[in-house]
Amino acid sequence: MRLQTKLILLMCTLTFTLIVTMSLTFQQMWTSTYKNQVGSKALNLAKTVASIPELRKAFGDPDPSQTIQPLVEEIRKQTDAEFIVVGNRDEIRYAHPNPSRIGQTMVGGDNGPVFEGKSIISEATGTLGLSLRGKTPIYGDNGEIIGVVSVGFLFEDINKEAIRFRNIVIAIAFAALLLSAAGAVFIANKVKRSIFGLEPEDIGRLYQEKQAVLESIHEGIIAVNGKGVITLVNQNALGLLGTDDKSKILGRHVLDILPYSTLPEVIRTGEAEYDSEAIVGGHEVVVNRLPVKGPHGNVIGAVSSFRNKSELYLITQQLSQMRQYADGLRAQTHEFSNKLHTISGLIQLESYQEAIEFITRESDTQIDLLKVILKEIPDPIVGGLLLGKINRARELKIRLNIDEGSTFSDVPPWIDRNSLVTILGNLLDNAMEAVMEKDGEKLVTVLLTDLGRDLIMEVEDNGPGIRAEWSEHIFREGFSTKNEQKRGFGLALVKQAVDQLGGSIEFHSGQAGGTRFSVALPKTRRDAE
Repeated sequence: MRLQTKLILLMCTLTFTLIVTMSLTFQQMWTSTYKNQVGSKALNLAKTVASIPELRKAFGDPDPSQTIQPLVEEIRKQTDAEFIVVGNRDEIRYAHPNPSRIGQTMVGGDNGPVFEGKSIISEATGTLGLSLRGKTPIYGDNGEIIGVVSVGFLFEDINKEAIRFRNIVIAIAFAALLLSAAGAVFIANKVKRSIFGLEPEDIGRLYQEKQAVLESIHEGIIAVNGKGVITLVNQNALGLLGTDDKSKILGRHVLDILPYSTLPEVIRTGEAEYDSEAIVGGHEVVVNRLPVKGPHGNVIGAVSSFRNKSELYLITQQLSQMRQYADGLRAQTHEFSNKLHTISGLIQLESYQEAIEFITRESDTQIDLLKVILKEIPDPIVGGLLLGKINRARELKIRLNIDEGSTFSDVPPWIDRNSLVTILGNLLDNAMEAVMEKDGEKLVTVLLTDLGRDLIMEVEDNGPGIRAEWSEHIFREGFSTKNEQKRGFGLALVKQAVDQLGGSIEFHSGQAGGTRFSVALPKTRRDAE
């Protein structure tokens, strides 16, 4: 059964039970109260009749009914009583609504207490039927009881009034039931809209899925309500905040946990923030902040996702390496394709000697280059990078020279090769881009040395150089001398890698007029020192 149907049935059942119970209780209370009112009215009327002097005086007449009957009948008609009966001490009637019964004995059997001097309200069956009676004694001049007055209202009339009132109660109850049913339908529909038409099982499953998703993603997640109070935090966020206890985070204002967070500003403005930098638990992170909007477009909270910047840096490094390897392979493929075409052309021209000399020359050059790299730069990652860049330089008509004094065999194991690739690869890319702007010979020189306590990497080009006004900004992320998007990250990555390895980087004007970048990386780790 659907949640909406369950809610309607539950609310209608509860409302029906409540209204029926209240209606029956109210009906019973009203009937009891009405009977008491009628009984009191009958007794008061009986006392009034019993106190009439003419009536008491008529008891001494030869025919009391001649005086009493007209007097009592007039009072009965004015008060709407069903009957007013007056009897003497022997219960002989002196007045009755039916004149033919005057002189007969009173019936009902409830006059005993009256002749003892008591005024009573009783229920008894008389000649007119079951009635509610008020009875009181009539006192003579000497204080003796000389008769009785009985005023009655038939239960038939009382029941008719009760039925009339019951019908009103039933009508009101029925209207209340219809109104409550409409209210139940309205509430059920509103509840359904508020939970987007989902059933409880769907909500439970979505909650479990949400928890699994929150804990599976690498980003830290913090959600706040419209007042800035933290309502959700995942395990990765707890790790960055330096705690494993959610109770220390949930329910607190975000500024108590992250004093410099701009989530309250996002809630106020409703504008998202992307890729901003912040400090969370002592970690430098990249943060995205998005407002959470309700069904009417109003901001009801905000969500912040953040990730350790070092992880993003590692991903960037890996992507950079892949791009460098791809460029190297593409350049090498293109270069060898050109050479194969040259050899093919020489063979077709039957210039066999020239073809052999060309093959020998290229083979010797490649072998010599490989020998130098394998001997002086035995690290396969650094050596592979240099080979790829050399092939890329040939494709771009750039002369890339490795200094004869280069040696890079004493690279400590603790130094991350990926960081070396990031440093050397980006410096070479920037140098080749710089010389492409120059007319004439395009030259890039690389010096790698491991002599002494530091690893030294120098890359020099004969390009246009770096302007003085740019010198303070070239290592800043996003800064580029070219008006192109998605640039300005190479030197920033180099600087980050150098800092992580505890080294230093400088740049100066080169001998050929371009720029020379010098990187020094200590062979000994800081913590070891």
